[in-house]
Parts: sequence; C-alpha cells; structure tokens
Amino acid sequence: MTKSFSLAFFALTVAGAAHARPMAFDGLEYLPEAKVSVAQAQAIAQKAFPGVIVEQALEKKPGGSGLRYSFDVESHHITHEIAVDAKTGAVLENVRETASTDDGE
Repeated sequence: MTKSFSLAFFALTVAGAAHARPMAFDGLEYLPEAKVSVAQAQAIAQKAFPGVIVEQALEKKPGGSGLRYSFDVESHHITHEIAVDAKTGAVLENVRETASTDDGE
C-alpha cells in the first residue's frame, strides 16, 4: 500500500467515523509511526466510552509510547476525552470533559 493511498484511505475513514460527519484530523504527519490503525483506535475509544466520536487527532504527548490518538466521544450530552496509545492500543486517558478541562490545554 503506497503512502498516498494510505493517506487517502485514512481520510475516508476519518470522514466516515462519526456517522458520515466529516471532521478535521490533526496529526496526519505522525500516521506512519502508528502501529495501531485509526479504525482500531476508534473501536478502543468507543469501547472505553460508547458514543459518537466528535473530534479526533493523532499527537505526540508524554505518556505511553509518546504517540497517541485523542478522541472526544459524546453520548447523551456528555463528552469524554479518550487517549489511545498509537503504538500499543492501551487506553491512556478516559476523562469526562467539563468547562475547565475543555480549554485546549
């Protein structure tokens, strides 16, 4: 699979992730470093907190392998931020977002 094909497939996966609602995805440049696919990470996040993914990103951050998928998952007007290690699939974070936690860090 070529890199351009992988990125195109990734973009289609991202667009279809939240019931066909297109959304931005930051961190595409880190995708080649990830061992866990976007689809696998989405499934892990939704198992940790069932709902609709409304935001997602791939980012370098301390903890775990240093590369993580970050998802905001919404259910019944409650949003959880779920961080999934992009190399191991481990859930690194599962916290309910509040006005004080959703400040963009």
